[in-house]
Amino acid sequence: MTVAAREAKEEATRLRLRLRGAVQGVGFRPFAYGLAARFALGGFVRNDAQGVTVEVEGAQTEGFVAALQRELPPLARLDGVEIETLAPRGERRFVIETTAQGVARTRIPADSATCEKCLDDLFDPSSRFHLYPFVNCTHCGPRYTLTQRLPYDRAQTSMARFPMCADCARDYADPTNRRFHAEPIACPNCGPRLSHEPAEIVAALRVGKIVALKGIGGFHLLCDARNAEAVARLRARKNREAKPFAIMVANEASVSLFARPRAEERALLRAPAHPIVLVESRKILPVSVAPDMSRIGVMLAYAPVHHLLFHAAGGRRDAPQDFVLVATSANPGGAPLIIDNDEAREKLAAIADLIVTHDRDIVTRADDSVMQMVDGAPAFLRRARGFVPEPIDLGEDGPSVLACGGHLKATLTLTREREAFVCQHVGDLSDAETFRFYRESAAHLLRLLDVKPDAYACDLHPDYLSTRFAEESGAPVLRVQHHAAHVAAIGAEHGVAGALFGAALDGHGLGQNECGKPGGNWGGEALRLDARGGFFRAGHVAPLALPGGDRAAREPLRMGVAAFAALGRLDEAAGFFASRPEAAELARIFSVRPAPFTTSLGRLFDAASALLGFSRRQDFEGQAAMRLEALVETPRALAGGFVLRETEVDFAPLLAHFIDTRPDPREGAELLHGTLIEGLGAWLAALAQPGEKIALGGGCMMNRILTEGLAGMLRENGFTPLLARKIPPNDGGLSLGQAVLARAKLKQE
Repeated sequence: MTVAAREAKEEATRLRLRLRGAVQGVGFRPFAYGLAARFALGGFVRNDAQGVTVEVEGAQTEGFVAALQRELPPLARLDGVEIETLAPRGERRFVIETTAQGVARTRIPADSATCEKCLDDLFDPSSRFHLYPFVNCTHCGPRYTLTQRLPYDRAQTSMARFPMCADCARDYADPTNRRFHAEPIACPNCGPRLSHEPAEIVAALRVGKIVALKGIGGFHLLCDARNAEAVARLRARKNREAKPFAIMVANEASVSLFARPRAEERALLRAPAHPIVLVESRKILPVSVAPDMSRIGVMLAYAPVHHLLFHAAGGRRDAPQDFVLVATSANPGGAPLIIDNDEAREKLAAIADLIVTHDRDIVTRADDSVMQMVDGAPAFLRRARGFVPEPIDLGEDGPSVLACGGHLKATLTLTREREAFVCQHVGDLSDAETFRFYRESAAHLLRLLDVKPDAYACDLHPDYLSTRFAEESGAPVLRVQHHAAHVAAIGAEHGVAGALFGAALDGHGLGQNECGKPGGNWGGEALRLDARGGFFRAGHVAPLALPGGDRAAREPLRMGVAAFAALGRLDEAAGFFASRPEAAELARIFSVRPAPFTTSLGRLFDAASALLGFSRRQDFEGQAAMRLEALVETPRALAGGFVLRETEVDFAPLLAHFIDTRPDPREGAELLHGTLIEGLGAWLAALAQPGEKIALGGGCMMNRILTEGLAGMLRENGFTPLLARKIPPNDGGLSLGQAVLARAKLKQE
C-alpha cells in the first residue's frame, strides 16, 4: 500500500445517518447520491421503515452531513437525524439501494405546485414535455391525491394504468435525473390526456361561460372574475349567495393587480403548496366576488393545466396578467368536491357550460387549503391540498387512536406511534354525500397507514354523525369534551404535553357538568387540562339566552333579542328592531318560555352584529362576524365595556352601549373588537398562573384582528400565547385534540 493510500485510509470515517421526516418520494435519494459524489464518499442510501438510512465513508463526511441538512430538496423536511460513527470498510462507491422491507410504516408526501424547472420544460419547445398538462418531477406534482396505499410507488397509484415509454423509463431509473423515481412521471407519448385544449377553455371563459375543470384534488368551477354577469350566474347556479369566492392568478407578479399583499403573504402564496391566501383587496373586481369583505382569497396557478390556461390567454410566464379567474370547488349544494368524470358530467351539467376532464383518476379528493397571516406567521382556515397527509409530531409513542372530529368542518385524525395524521377538510356532515366522503376518508387513512386503532375518540354530542360513526366501529370509544379538544389541539402542535391552560372561543359545543355528564351550550371557555386527559373549567363568558337553539346561529336577530333579555330590557326589543316584525314575536316568546343559555363567544358576535344592523339570516357560517371584522381599521375598547366577576367576563355594558347610542357599523365593529380584546385579555390574565403559556383555540380565533390583539395583550402581560399553526383553530382541528386527550386517557388504563 502506498503512503498516500495509507494516509487516505487513516483519514476516512464512516457515518450512519437515520433520517425521519418528509424524506421519501421527494427526491431525497438522488440528492444524497449527488452530495456523496461531490464529497467523494462511498456508501449507500435507502428508504426504510422509519424514513431514510444513509451510510457515507471518506475524508469529507462532516461536509456531507452539513450540506445534507442545509440543502434539502424543496419538498423534503427533516424531523430528526441520528448520527452514528462506524468502522470504515474501504468503500469508494456510493449506491442507491432498493427499498427495505416495512416501508408501509412511512408516509406519502403532500401534493405540490409545479416547480420552476418543470415550468421550464412546459414552455420549452425543445422539451418532450412542451405544453404537456401533466408534467412533474420529484420536486413537484400530485402525490397524496393519486395514491391508493403504501408503499408509495407507481403500482399503488392511479398512474399504474399508464406504462412508461422508453424516455420516461430512462429518466425514472437515472439517479442523476430529477425524475428519478418520480412516480407520476409521464409525457405525451405515454401519459394522461386532457379532454379539451387550453385555447378552447380560455375562449369559453372569455365569453362569460362557466367551466368545470378537473385538476389535482378535484374539479374547480371557473369563470372570468372580471365579468360580473358570469360571477352572478355562478353564484345562482351553485346556490352560493354571498360566501366569498377565491381567485386564481397567473403568477406572483399578477397578484398586485387585484390585491395588496405584504411580503410575508407573498412568501406564503409561492410556498410549495400554493394555498389560497387572504390578502387585502384592491376592490378592482366586481363586488360579487367577495361581498362585504376587505380581503380576498388569492392563489397562484399551481397545476400545469392552470399555467397553460394563462399561457393561452396571451400572457408571458412571469409578466403581470389581468386575466384572472374565480376558482371555487365544484361541490354543488354543499356536497363534497367532485373528482369523478362521470359524476362531473351528471352533477355539474346544470352549473358548467363546459366540462373539462382528464383520464388520470383522483384517488382522494382534496380542496384547496386556505391560509392567512396571523400574528406574524401563517395560519390555516382550511387544511387540505398541499399539506395533507403531513403528520404532527406528538413527541412520544402512544396508543393508536382514530379521532372522529365534530359535525361541521369535520376531519379525522389517526395516530401511529408518535405521529398524528389529520385528514383533509371533509365538511358539514349534515349532507349525506359528505358523510359518505367522511367514511371514505376514515377507510383511506386506516388503509394508507396500515393501523388498527386501539380506540376511537369522538365528541360528547350524541347526535353528531361523527359520534355515531365512532359508536358503530365496534372499538372502545372515548368521548372528549369539545372545548377541551380545542385547547389540546393547540398544545399538541406546540409540543406541550400534559397540563395546559387555554381558552376555547367558538360558536357551540356541548358542555360537561360537575359530574362529567354532557350538558349546556358552551363556547367561551377557559380550561385547564391535566396530564391524564381530563380538564377543569376555570371560567367562561357570561351566558346569553339561545332562542331557537341552532337557529340562533343562522339568524342573528335572535341573539339581538337575547341581548335585550340579558339587560332586562326585553320590552324595548320590538321598537329597536322596528323593521323586523318578527322581533316582537321573539320577545313575546321570551317572556313566557325561557330559552336555554350559551356562553358562546360566537353568539356574542351575532348579538352585536344584530344590534349594529346585520340581523338578516346568514348565508354561511360566521358571515355576520366576518362582515364586522372586515369593517375594522383600528380596534378600540369602550371604557367600562366589560365586567369581570370571579371567573366570568361579561360584555353586557358593550351591548347596552350599542342599544343606547346606535353607532354606525364601522365604529361599532371597532368598539366590539377592541373591547373583546381588552376584556378577554384581562379575564385570562386573572385566571392564569403568572408567566404561563396560554393556548388560544376555537373558531373565533380565525378572526385575525381578535387573535392578534388578544395574543399581543397576553404577551404584554408576561404570558406566552400559543396559536394554531399546523391545523385550523376551528373544528377542522378538533380531531387532533380528541386524539391527544384520548391517548392520555388510554395511557392511564
